[in-house]
Amino acid sequence: MDQNLLRSYFATVYELPTESGLLRVSLDGEIVKDPKTLPQLLQDRFSVLTAYNPRSMLLPRRVNDARHQVMRDLLILGCYRVEHCVGYDDEPEGVWREPAWVVHAIDRSEAILFGQTFRQNTIIYCQDSRPELIVTDPTCDEVGRTYQGNWRIRT
Repeated sequence: MDQNLLRSYFATVYELPTESGLLRVSLDGEIVKDPKTLPQLLQDRFSVLTAYNPRSMLLPRRVNDARHQVMRDLLILGCYRVEHCVGYDDEPEGVWREPAWVVHAIDRSEAILFGQTFRQNTIIYCQDSRPELIVTDPTCDEVGRTYQGNWRIRT
């Protein structure tokens, strides 16, 4: 995988919904010695999935919105709890924002299949407080290749 793309994925800030409000995180943190100190969501099993801009190709907003809604409907039909979140570039000149879904308690293999089906380069999967960036597009790297991250809580 291109190292610049990989760095941008790890630096992306995600706004995740929690009971106490939005939690801003990225994958570029230090190793957490005691995972119990993390907010509960980050200790749970979940995935962050999107249907926007397949293979990093910019699509018209209405096309992206329709694809994203189809993904949500399929996830709900699969009996998953799905909540809206967003990923964005936190650089001062950054303009990139992409809606995504937090999918609670989804199996890793099924999350990868959603990423493949919607032609995403990668997905985020978290289990046991450890986030991983998983390749889902064979043009980026071997499907299933994992890049381990660490949660960084942004303020």
